[in-house]
Amino acid sequence: MSTLIANPAEMIAHGAPHVIHNDAELEAYTEALFQLTSLENPSRSEVEAIELLTLLVERYEQERYPITEADPVSVVRLLLERQNLAQRDLITEFGSESAVSMFLSGERNLTLEQIRKLGDRFKLPADIFIPKASASHKQKAPAKRRSRSR
Repeated sequence: MSTLIANPAEMIAHGAPHVIHNDAELEAYTEALFQLTSLENPSRSEVEAIELLTLLVERYEQERYPITEADPVSVVRLLLERQNLAQRDLITEFGSESAVSMFLSGERNLTLEQIRKLGDRFKLPADIFIPKASASHKQKAPAKRRSRSR
């Protein structure tokens, strides 16, 4: 066993970083991380501390405060609300008010062109308008049958 971690329990007892268990520890680790990342020329051990604290903070936040993926309809509805827009304001991106309406009611998915136009209009990455579930469950196109000539 390496002498660096010969006695991990003793290291933790002497103040080595450990798994974050509550928001008070999160706050302390975040403050330490802020101080370390504001250094102009961090040493190798400071860079390693930044990496370790980042992992610990991310792990706690992902478990305690997970962020769920938003579906494209919810994203567009939020953008409309936040920017005080009406459905008709998206006619340019959708082609018609009925196309906007059908999308917002869940009757129609976005086309690639609509995704591009929405990304351009709202200055957002296009993938925010792509449903995550369908991206992870891509279906293969059925194989074409060859016709036999006799």
